[in-house]
Amino acid sequence: MKQTGKQETGKCPCGGLQAAIITGASSGIGLAVSRTLRDLGYEVFGIVRELADGSVWQQDGMHPVFCDLLDTHKLCAQVKQIAAQYEVQVLVNNAGVGYYGLHEHLDPRKLQELVRVNLEVPMILTQQLLRSLKKNAGFVINIASVTAKQTNPHGCAYGATKAGLASFSASLFEESRKYGLKVVTICPDMTKTRLYRHADFREGEEPDTYLTPQEVADAVAFVLSQREGMAVTELTLRPQRHRIRKKGSIKGI
Repeated sequence: MKQTGKQETGKCPCGGLQAAIITGASSGIGLAVSRTLRDLGYEVFGIVRELADGSVWQQDGMHPVFCDLLDTHKLCAQVKQIAAQYEVQVLVNNAGVGYYGLHEHLDPRKLQELVRVNLEVPMILTQQLLRSLKKNAGFVINIASVTAKQTNPHGCAYGATKAGLASFSASLFEESRKYGLKVVTICPDMTKTRLYRHADFREGEEPDTYLTPQEVADAVAFVLSQREGMAVTELTLRPQRHRIRKKGSIKGI
């Protein structure tokens, strides 16, 4: 079993099992993070609406939690139940939705979904678990985006939600660092996931034009491996080349 700088991963100071909660865990980055945390010895609770690969969640230590993230009452009840039974050490706010294009073309429903999934849900989940995470000197890991750090024409609202998430992370770390809580923002660039299913573009075709979900999961593992007393607060992950595939062709940026 791998080691963190504080204690054997998967074991809490009181001798019980450590738990990790991950949103958007059915596929892509969330699924890769869930597998990685299981390999590190955590009891993994993945919040999903449905399972893309049910076999993964039949393994020991993997617990699917079926819940619509926008059903706030049910979501809060689910995480409180987990926290009552396990020592929650890690919260990974990974779930996200992306709508792109000229801002005038987005309707209110899409804008509300962007804000609620990408920003409101991470803030609510963090608030619900914060006392436990402080007590356990745990981790809040927010999967943001490189768009949090730049202007985003044709993605104004999406970029704004990710910038808000990054700002929330930075402020929460300053608020809670004295308790031993680590708050980390991971900002991936183009990653080969289903995030772009609503867009008219995708990642490039060549392997050096995109990240893989496992590479983002490896960044999560890196964050967890740091010794107590040293906090990684932000990581930016980029492919070597920046290209997108648009309408059947490759367009260099």
